[in-house]
Amino acid sequence: MKTCINSEFGKLEGVIIHQPGSEVENMTPENAERALYSDILNLSIASKEYAQLAGVLEKITSVFNVKSLLTDILQNENVKLSLLKEICISEGIMGMEMNLAQNSPVNLANLLIEGIVLEKNNLTNYLGNERFLLRPLHNLFFTRDSAMGMNNHMLIGKMANPVRERESIIMEAVFNHHPNIETTTLNPSKSNSGIINNPKSTLEGGDFQMARDNVFVIGTGVRTSTQGIDFIIENIKQLKSEPQHIIVQELPSTPESFIHLDMVFTFLNTDSCMVYEPVIYKMNRLRTIHIQLDNKKVTKIEEVPNIPAALKTLGIDLKPINCGGNNDSWIQEREQWHSGANFFAFEPGKIIGYARNNHTIEALNNNGYEIINATDVINGKVLLDDYKKCVVQIAGSELARGGGGARCMTMPIRRAEVDW
Repeated sequence: MKTCINSEFGKLEGVIIHQPGSEVENMTPENAERALYSDILNLSIASKEYAQLAGVLEKITSVFNVKSLLTDILQNENVKLSLLKEICISEGIMGMEMNLAQNSPVNLANLLIEGIVLEKNNLTNYLGNERFLLRPLHNLFFTRDSAMGMNNHMLIGKMANPVRERESIIMEAVFNHHPNIETTTLNPSKSNSGIINNPKSTLEGGDFQMARDNVFVIGTGVRTSTQGIDFIIENIKQLKSEPQHIIVQELPSTPESFIHLDMVFTFLNTDSCMVYEPVIYKMNRLRTIHIQLDNKKVTKIEEVPNIPAALKTLGIDLKPINCGGNNDSWIQEREQWHSGANFFAFEPGKIIGYARNNHTIEALNNNGYEIINATDVINGKVLLDDYKKCVVQIAGSELARGGGGARCMTMPIRRAEVDW
């Protein structure tokens, strides 16, 4: 499959996901914050809820699983040793790669995702509080962040927190070496094509959205730095001569539910978007910047009122639908906290989100989106091709506590072109 992402809502043709496993439970209240969680998930419940998302995706598109992709590339001895060396350097356990390489590809993939318990075989380890030699990837099921499709390339995430760096290392190896995926990677952690790596660059997929093939909407805040966005600008300069547009949205640093742009703004269709109104329309201290590039140069950079207003000037006229509905700011706040603005479009006007955000679901329904239960899609009772606009609701009582929604848990690698 050749990667190609030119919009947020073109018909989904390929997506990468990760079924949460024991790595999700390998934490305590003491280290949950370090793992970027505000609470500990119950894996047995979260797995059942996740199965609804995976089951719907398997009905509509080609689904790739991170662990399977990783296992495949570990069959190649050179790729395995190179990946292990990079991981061991990143994790500060240099010299462990040969020991790790003794494992079978299946076992090694499990270890790299689920973690390796630290042997208490010396005084430092015995007295220390660290449980793991290689920490579990608690956040891996939020596959969105570690890589993102930008036209025919895959941008590799430069994670803001060291606890997530291994996710990006693994995904870059998959995109560079898996025989079933064809793409070119761009990595802000590595100098390439003459673009100098800035140590302050951070870039996560939750902040990166493709409106159209030449229109990018990117959030900047605690997870994606302005230097990370500058890396994207420099690559666009090299790759494209025709006019390009980048709309940058500043995000609040608190609370933690605002960590990414897709927690306050997501595309639903060619003519509608989901917004968390207080941030997108009412926080005047948060600037929205429109950057225009032409002939490989920045030709304009200016402040604009908000994302929808900027998109309208570019011929993308979106009706905003409010997360939490229109009537009560408290309800809006509650539903945004549980990823009420975080929808994943698998086709224009066909989206997936949490059922728990009932006021948001009602607002969608009032705007012509038919409400469909995930189980009915999985069981074949409902055919999504029969609908022009719909919202497939999945259970999210436990998953939402991890701090992300349907968009966070999906990494599209190919979408069909949109008929504008």
